[in-house]
Amino acid sequence: MSEEQQQEIAKEEKTVTRDLIINSHASEVDIALLEDNILVELHREKTNNQFAVGDVYLGKVKKILPGLNAAFVDVGYPKEAFLHYLDLGLQASSLIKYKKQIVAGEDVPMDKFKLEPDLPKNGKISDWLTMGDLLPVQIAKEPIHTKGPRITAEISFAGRYLVLVPFSNRISVSQKIRSSDERNRLRRLMQSIKPANYGVIIRTVAEGKKVAELDADLRSLISKWEQCTIEMKKMTTFGRMVSEMDQTSVMLRDLLNESFNNIHVNDEKLYEEIQNNIKTFAPQKAEIVQLYKGKEPIFDYYNVTKQIKGFFGRVVTIKNGVYLIIEHTEAMHVIDVNSGHRVNKENSQEDNAFEVNIEAAKEIARQLRLRDMGGIIIVDFIDMHEAKHRKELYDALVEAMKPDRAKHTILPATKFGLIQITRHRVRPETEVQVQEKCPVCDGEGKIRPAILFIDEIENHLKYLMVDQNEDHLTLQVHPFIYSYLCINGLFSIRRKWMKKYGKKFKVQSMPEFHALQYNFQNANGDDIKL
Repeated sequence: MSEEQQQEIAKEEKTVTRDLIINSHASEVDIALLEDNILVELHREKTNNQFAVGDVYLGKVKKILPGLNAAFVDVGYPKEAFLHYLDLGLQASSLIKYKKQIVAGEDVPMDKFKLEPDLPKNGKISDWLTMGDLLPVQIAKEPIHTKGPRITAEISFAGRYLVLVPFSNRISVSQKIRSSDERNRLRRLMQSIKPANYGVIIRTVAEGKKVAELDADLRSLISKWEQCTIEMKKMTTFGRMVSEMDQTSVMLRDLLNESFNNIHVNDEKLYEEIQNNIKTFAPQKAEIVQLYKGKEPIFDYYNVTKQIKGFFGRVVTIKNGVYLIIEHTEAMHVIDVNSGHRVNKENSQEDNAFEVNIEAAKEIARQLRLRDMGGIIIVDFIDMHEAKHRKELYDALVEAMKPDRAKHTILPATKFGLIQITRHRVRPETEVQVQEKCPVCDGEGKIRPAILFIDEIENHLKYLMVDQNEDHLTLQVHPFIYSYLCINGLFSIRRKWMKKYGKKFKVQSMPEFHALQYNFQNANGDDIKL
């Protein structure tokens, strides 16, 4: 790819509008990232997620596996967590010594603590751990399917500008900071403010920042480790010591440098929390947070629901007839590219295949981010015979994958048009059920008389308005039923019911409902159980 093309792409990236839509429920928070109003990332965070990446636990060693050079550690999850020798980290001996001194009641300031030698790279886990040992560990990979968490003893705390690593004195700077003068400046700054026995990784967003901002971030991270030591003194068995920030805050921390244009949230408490978080690291951005007060669900209003339904199915349509088929197996994910009915008569078969593949590459990159697909991904592109086209396709896919924050590796296309991708995943894959319940049987295999459906709604409406004396009701129904009830304006069924029962009520269209689903809400917007 030429320098001119790269500059054009860079200009396009600068003008991209990024909006964060946050939909808060009772049990979870849905976070949608839109780029130019197109859904590119979807995160679903349980409000009671106790084994999130970054959480620090005191774990109890249950089994030593010499053959795997690993151990199973109990952190409170039904499945024991997996700890490999290489995940102990170089400073594990210092961590173990420090933990023993803390538990023994000794007052051990970190800057006075004498570090132990690094662990040998080819050592055995049985030389350092025994059954029953209590060890501070951090969640590196959340439980996925039947597997328990993956953990590490190399504890670190990520902040806005820095990553803090206890029991190390190393200062590293992000490779994305190109200027050698800036890299040296940051190293000198950090060396002057960093206490002993703390290692630091300076993140890309620290470029150009003043010492006061870096120092505030550093102190905040040190306080997290100090909180760990306090909890360590108290605990006599396994359990959580320090929790990572929730997914919303993590996304804001890591992505705000990409300049969100707007952040829309439908919960007042969460709105205040997000504003306070932003004020700590980007006060000038506080005004972009907006509280959504509309009656329509926030995902419906910003066209997120429709995109979720369209982009999470087995078949993903791109444009001009091009579509993808995404299959999931136990070992890998397979993506098949199909041209459909797209044919450009002016082009040869080779050129048509190349154009389709380039379009597909952009959508595949977005699908990997959107679904957070991990492991091995095999993409079956349309066969191309020219090596030049295969090289350009590979370059286009690499470029399209650059915004992806997950670690990934892409191999060049084979003669058969196959491209292999490995993508690191630390959380369960985002799965959305796009198939709806049967509108006839409601998924039960038996149906109620369809002719009586509207009568059923009217009976409930009468009960609520007449018998229960409810005012300002809202009836939520599928768009088809909404049209049936509200068509013809003054002569609609809704108007007839209001005249009949002497009270006004609203009818709200709910695209996520299946055809025969309905719900009533009171004047306060609370659901009414019938």
